[in-house]
Amino acid sequence: MLRLPEYDIAIIGGGVNGCGIARDAVGRGLSIFLCEQGDLAQATSSASTKLFHGGLRYLEYFEFRLVHEALVEREVLLKAMPHISWPMRFVLPHHKGLRPAWMLRLGLFLYDHLGGRKILPPARTLDLRKDVTGKPLKPTYRRGFEYSDCWVQDSRLVALNARDAAERGATIAVRTRCLGARREGGLWQLTLEDVETGDVNDIMAHALVNAGGPWVDQIIRERIGVTSSEHIRLVRGSHIVVPRLFEHDRAYIFQNADNRVIFAIPYEEDFTLIGTTERDHHGPPGEAVCTPEEAEYLCTVVSDYFEKPVKVDDIVWTYSGVRPLHDEGEESATAATRDYLLKVDGGGEDAPVLNVFGGKITTYRRLAEHALERLEDFLPGMGKPWTAGVALPGGDFAVENVDWLIQSLRRNHDFLSEKEARRLVRAYGTEAEKILAGAEMRADLGNDFGAGLSEAEVRWLMAHEWARTAEDVVWRRTKLGLLLTKDQIGELDDWMKATIDGERAE
Repeated sequence: MLRLPEYDIAIIGGGVNGCGIARDAVGRGLSIFLCEQGDLAQATSSASTKLFHGGLRYLEYFEFRLVHEALVEREVLLKAMPHISWPMRFVLPHHKGLRPAWMLRLGLFLYDHLGGRKILPPARTLDLRKDVTGKPLKPTYRRGFEYSDCWVQDSRLVALNARDAAERGATIAVRTRCLGARREGGLWQLTLEDVETGDVNDIMAHALVNAGGPWVDQIIRERIGVTSSEHIRLVRGSHIVVPRLFEHDRAYIFQNADNRVIFAIPYEEDFTLIGTTERDHHGPPGEAVCTPEEAEYLCTVVSDYFEKPVKVDDIVWTYSGVRPLHDEGEESATAATRDYLLKVDGGGEDAPVLNVFGGKITTYRRLAEHALERLEDFLPGMGKPWTAGVALPGGDFAVENVDWLIQSLRRNHDFLSEKEARRLVRAYGTEAEKILAGAEMRADLGNDFGAGLSEAEVRWLMAHEWARTAEDVVWRRTKLGLLLTKDQIGELDDWMKATIDGERAE
């Protein structure tokens, strides 16, 4: 009888938590299999506000443990991925009709001191009548506060965790659906379907991790057949993107009368990202969209602050994702906890399954460490935690050297504009040089798909980051969909399909 492939851990879900657990686990000497039914970061993990942050407003809900952990993680992660994450200053105008100034200053004092800040500068008070950040605002906003958090390219974060896991020996199977899993002889037996070919095969694993994000409940009920008293609350977060609203490089955080806060953030150089909403989501998680009501809401909130109103007609792109928050029965989606819960089912003769409920992108690495702590009794010989500060692919340089890296890339390839070199370094770090290796002129990079996207870059993404379609490339691995036309995206998709078909025929 043919023996099935056997792994220490099988992971369902290719979002930030699944890929983070895979990377940590394989680095501890475990054999890892991860399956994802679509593309990496196809759902929640590419639909965030793209921040490594403690969550200033979570202090109002006394989430001190979560805020502390997230604040510590900001700088740990920044050091490990200085290409896809960087410091950002946020301006909080004082709205006289909402939270009092003393409360904001106290919150920022706690924010500065809860996380052992070392790299990021502290909060300060602003005179918006004199500071450049006050110019786009209505003159009624005279006082504000400025504090630090970090930006992160969320979907690239997921792809690079998967990439590092694969290079350390993990099997990453994208577009592979888990049809079901059952306990068999002290192990888990998973039945898997290749979504593209329809091929079905089985694997075995000593432990199973359900990191299905907004599908975690569905996987429990329909795929692995265990019971759980824990549930998630699906909360939809929608964002809009408009042409650039201000010239400086700082972001804004605006209070609203409904206790929400809305960010307005410099985005991809030419745009401003505005979000997010928080509404309970009903229906399939993969069908979340920014509704007209949500778009109008976001425009209304920021127009209360900006001198020039933001209109729905200004919107060039929207996106929406469903956050799988642990359901503790809060009255509103805004009050629902962003903390995570890890629950193990099994033990003894029953192979364990770890179900991951909730979580936020900033704490993904710590979540992975805690997940493996919960499984160490079942997997003797597991190594120690190791990921703190260890660079992701392309991130092997100091935070302060990013500008030097950009200029170095231009010196070696003088056909690149400053903007093109910056985009490549901010996506690939030191590996940008590998993508351009040997290129002395633009034509050496092959087809030009528009907006600086070359055949060389697309081939890299297909070979190293599991990109299979134009959507994978222009909306997740990059955000060049904002600059490319529909015809250009269609031509890229046709080229990628032809390339894949050619590889299969060989």
